Amino acid sequence: MLLTRGLPARGRRAPRRGWAMDSAAPSRLEPHAIALLRGGPRAAVTVAVLSLHLRGAVGAGRVGTMRTTGPAADRSLPPLTKAVHAALYRPAGLRQLLDRQAVRRALTGLRDELRAAGLLRTFPPGRTRAGRRTLKSLRARHPLPGHGPGLPLEDQLLAVALYGDRALTAVAPRFTREAGLTGRGGTTERDLRQSWGSGGGGDITGCGTA
Repeated sequence: MLLTRGLPARGRRAPRRGWAMDSAAPSRLEPHAIALLRGGPRAAVTVAVLSLHLRGAVGAGRVGTMRTTGPAADRSLPPLTKAVHAALYRPAGLRQLLDRQAVRRALTGLRDELRAAGLLRTFPPGRTRAGRRTLKSLRARHPLPGHGPGLPLEDQLLAVALYGDRALTAVAPRFTREAGLTGRGGTTERDLRQSWGSGGGGDITGCGTA
């Protein structure tokens, strides 16, 4: 399970694939990993849900819930995104989704990879200096876009990973509202102390504020 795609070999430029593939970036993290680094488990799962929605694999269910609407055919999807898709065969709201075992397990693995990459620390829990620099650098290179629709899929995901609700409501306003991804019980903008400490609905500890 890869967190990063690795740095390009010395003397060669890596191909650009949306914002996250900028070869000058400090590390080429997947959007859901950037979201976990920025806002904790809830933010990471929101990016995974959006990724599936933009691929036609997840839609809104009854008010405030989500459900699968098609297969997740891309074999290269990250483990967290695959876990979210599998978990949504039973419709769920964001809080319920965060509590489902496969999703919790994938979040734990992703958190461990961020630690191994030197971006999160265990004690005291929180971002490392490298983690803070990574977020700062990515935001400097990629400011909040003025509009969501029309951007490449990876750029939409990265915008939400970096900027949370402000980007989410621009990228998929109707789905965001109907699925309960923002507003009461669904925001990705909770205080980070709560988000890291509670795991967004489960006891996924080990992250923290900067």
